[in-house]
Amino acid sequence: MEVNQAKQEHLLALKVMRLTKPTLFTNMPVTCEDRDLPGDLFSRLMKEDPSTIKGAEALMLGEMLTLPQNFGNIFLGETFSSYISVHNDSSQVVKDILVKADLQTSSQRLNLSASNNAVTELKPESCVDDVIHHEVKEIGTHILVCAVSYTTQAGEKLYFRKFFKFQVLKPLDVKTKFYNAETDEVFLEAQIQNITTSSMFMEKVSLEPSMMYSVAELNTVETEDEGTSTFGKMSYLQPMDTRQYLYCLKPKPEFAEKAGIIKGVTVIGKLDIVWKTNLGERGRLQTSQLQRMAPGYGDVRLSLEMIPDTVNLEEPFDITCKITNCSERTMDLVLEMCNTCSIHWCGVSGRQLGKVSPSASLALPLKLLSSVQGLQSISGLRLTDTFLKRTYEYDDVAQVCVVCPYMSRES
Repeated sequence: MEVNQAKQEHLLALKVMRLTKPTLFTNMPVTCEDRDLPGDLFSRLMKEDPSTIKGAEALMLGEMLTLPQNFGNIFLGETFSSYISVHNDSSQVVKDILVKADLQTSSQRLNLSASNNAVTELKPESCVDDVIHHEVKEIGTHILVCAVSYTTQAGEKLYFRKFFKFQVLKPLDVKTKFYNAETDEVFLEAQIQNITTSSMFMEKVSLEPSMMYSVAELNTVETEDEGTSTFGKMSYLQPMDTRQYLYCLKPKPEFAEKAGIIKGVTVIGKLDIVWKTNLGERGRLQTSQLQRMAPGYGDVRLSLEMIPDTVNLEEPFDITCKITNCSERTMDLVLEMCNTCSIHWCGVSGRQLGKVSPSASLALPLKLLSSVQGLQSISGLRLTDTFLKRTYEYDDVAQVCVVCPYMSRES
């Protein structure tokens, strides 16, 4: 903290101190074996030291607390607290004392004073105290401006200011990745890294979805009794460590069938992160609205609603496709099914599916079989819009595992 002292002599003295929680006292234990020259001297001295823990004198942490010796670091999301005291160092009564505290950031100036009313008078050796609090929401340079105005016994009005400059640092590094599923589901992976020099207890990391989505957290393992966190019972994040959180977002029912709306949605939501430091000081960060790249479905989207995991070789099986009109016009669709070297479609190719309105969908049950074992891609579907004579081809719609049901038997 940098302080600019006023050059003029004043009757009042202004003192500002940041309020932070104390830290555990640490000592440097010195030990040796009994056969060494000092013998048990070091052991006796550590036992007599009041700062050590009885029975565990060799530990660096003691039972005492240490008051802050310097301004320390302030991180984004923490609450900045400061004690302001104006003391009358003179031998005369001072009147109309007004203390004002403002915080100047790179973008705004905030008034932090609890009261803007002036104190009627201040006797010698008396003081006016105030405590200010502010949740830090910007990184970079901050300047605490403390201004004091008063009136002397002679009626002279005096005024002085002091400036306290400090830096606000970033505590966490947050990176996000989006994965668009074949359905309208969106998976969000959030990587959170502790870039401070002390451990953090991660109290909460949640995703607040936008109005069109509902969210499910995928950071717990379900057991018989209750869900267990994938990070264990002790949710600590050590300095420079990184954690990955996973969330699944699904369109709400009232928006799920509106393909055109969901297609263009890029705003997903925002992360809400709450943590505590060593002695319980809380910090909170909310990211800005997270945005994804809108998936390019084209005019007609074809997705699979139902498909078996495993099918038998050369045996027909059923799948259900969902065709969605993502354009802003009505389409008249015709379905063609083209065989590949491994996939053979059952049924009539070139059948009319009828008219599909904008954002409307239709379910289409199909039957097919595979002539080749292994993991096979379902391909060969083609849709044609007879209104505009446009054709849409769909390859690698999904994959299915094909096994042979016949097993050789040893005689």
